[in-house]
Amino acid sequence: MTTPFIIGIAGGSGSGKTTVTRKLVETIGSDKAAVIIQDNYYRDQSSLTFEQRLLTNYDHPHAFDWPLLMSHIDDLQNGVPIDMPIYDFSIHTRSHETQTLVPAPVILVEGFYSLYDAALRDMMSLKIFVDTDPDVRFIRRLQRDIIERARTMQHVIDQYLSTVRPMHIQFIEPTKRFADVILPHGSNDPAIDMIIARIESLVV
Repeated sequence: MTTPFIIGIAGGSGSGKTTVTRKLVETIGSDKAAVIIQDNYYRDQSSLTFEQRLLTNYDHPHAFDWPLLMSHIDDLQNGVPIDMPIYDFSIHTRSHETQTLVPAPVILVEGFYSLYDAALRDMMSLKIFVDTDPDVRFIRRLQRDIIERARTMQHVIDQYLSTVRPMHIQFIEPTKRFADVILPHGSNDPAIDMIIARIESLVV
């Protein structure tokens, strides 16, 4: 293949997108896959105070730096390495560090808005939506944000009710109709096997 096989992996917060991505990379081989993590493309907020950053709605499409994301995917498509930003959730802005990604036969774009933008969807060879029950997603998010992001339980609950849930209903859930494959109950092994077989037939 001369043109990379681009896969979009979307779904709500806590749906299991990262698990699906990891399983695909493990099977394809890390040397054949470049993973774009959409969370790293939150807008740079270094010009704002910490208090101002707390007011940002991080679950709205406008929270992301779409031009940078699109240009990075375009670079990888054209054989140009990129320096993917790394987002620091403890300070609500980008870290000073970046992660170098080199071009690969398979490019995975993981994020709850990876199927939102029409131009981005047009780049994709396969679009996946990881569909998981809301209560399961909330519990996973609660555990993750407390353990990994040092959030309080009340903060997670307030954010879920004020932005996560309404933004999911308004913006994320509707993108399910663009998916080529919907994975019910999160990481569904038979469906993953089918996706991997499809990829391997084109890449290997």
